[in-house]
Amino acid sequence: MSNEQQSIQKIAVVGPESTGKSTMAMYLSKELNTICVPEYARYYCQHLNRRYTLQDEVNMFYGQVALEEAIISTEPKIIVCDTTILTVKIWCDYLFTQTPKEVTSEITNRKYDFYLLMDIDLAWQDDPLRDFPNEREYFLQIWKKELEELGANYQVINGQGNDRLKHGLDAVKTHLHIK
Repeated sequence: MSNEQQSIQKIAVVGPESTGKSTMAMYLSKELNTICVPEYARYYCQHLNRRYTLQDEVNMFYGQVALEEAIISTEPKIIVCDTTILTVKIWCDYLFTQTPKEVTSEITNRKYDFYLLMDIDLAWQDDPLRDFPNEREYFLQIWKKELEELGANYQVINGQGNDRLKHGLDAVKTHLHIK
């Protein structure tokens, strides 16, 4: 990674299912005039037509890393990531009681400057790619635990509609020292 790539500010939007991560990530990228790294798992699972396996999680891990690296290679000043590979660890631990070493090793190496942890105060939106409508409180606590174990700089974002988007943008602007 070049020195210019190391100076890229990486903002990650994370959290349980159906909390507005993609909406927030796209909004932030537009408002900050930058690029959004999409969630690779959505593309991967869209036509899977079966329950995903541990190998599928590993494949999603590699896909997310590749998407992020491709965008980083363009050397923008800021990137907004619609989730991170930490999602793969959370799902692997929950579904398979283990996370492959290549995932856990990369999590400690792949740093983000600031995380927006999306709160569960939005109504659940059904989607064929979402699985656990009754487990959002559990997953929110897992996200907090994982971020704290990483020593991550994060803020929980709540609110409805435009207020939620404004809270996220304000948090990022404060972090980046943008007026």
